[in-house]
Amino acid sequence: MPETAPTLSDLRRSLTEAALRSGPAAAGRIGLGVPGLDEVLNGGLARAALHEVYAAEVADLAAATGFALGLALRAGETEGEAGRTIFWARQDFVDAESGRLHAPGLNELGLDPARLLLVRARDGEGVLRAGAEAARCPALGAVLIEPWGEPRPFDLTASRRLALAAEASGVPVLLLRVAAAEAPSAARTRWQVRALASRALEANAPGAPAFALRLLRQRGGAAEREWRVEWDRDRHCFAERSLFDRASRTDHAAPLFRPLVPLSGDGQVAADGCDSGLRRVG
Repeated sequence: MPETAPTLSDLRRSLTEAALRSGPAAAGRIGLGVPGLDEVLNGGLARAALHEVYAAEVADLAAATGFALGLALRAGETEGEAGRTIFWARQDFVDAESGRLHAPGLNELGLDPARLLLVRARDGEGVLRAGAEAARCPALGAVLIEPWGEPRPFDLTASRRLALAAEASGVPVLLLRVAAAEAPSAARTRWQVRALASRALEANAPGAPAFALRLLRQRGGAAEREWRVEWDRDRHCFAERSLFDRASRTDHAAPLFRPLVPLSGDGQVAADGCDSGLRRVG
């Protein structure tokens, strides 16, 4: 039988179920684990706000995705409680260009796929609508919105709506941008992410995901700063790369040894996501 297309009421039902499992999100800031970076951010990333993450090039999409997921994981975990649900709205064209999400790859980043509520939409307008709906749900850990390019409905007014929803719910909204030019928005911070080569482990196995970060904009604070960081999947935090390899200054432009979110061989989620642990609404 053909798969029934999900509706907005299906999405609202899923968000209500998430709200029943958790209370309101914690207020305050999200520390990234890098002292110098957190200091520039006045203690960490503002939780109740909109933030933009740009892939420097289309080839850096995996790195930008890994960084955004790291932020979402940090946001969704507070002391004394299990990790909150992460909502991810993704445009179908991103799947076509880079492949669908793969549950084992998410596990490699430290994300239990059972914590992910995934929505796919045909166009940027649908992705933004789903993200705006989710941003109003205070029980979520984070909302990740991933359109392709520059969707026509997304303008300064639309970004303000997302920012206001984040402020009201206390849930951080992360807008992942690829194949898009910088434009005025209501984002509290704007980041550019490039891939770094991971430091090989024993037997030349790929090491921790690594990123070159550039803070392009910070409302009311310093910007145009750069850091080189790695993601620790076990501790769910970032660490400054220079602490590990101060002698090496040649890998800033090197590609990753592997994608940060590995895909299956055919670019599909096993059994279209049904047996992979991903909960899908789109």
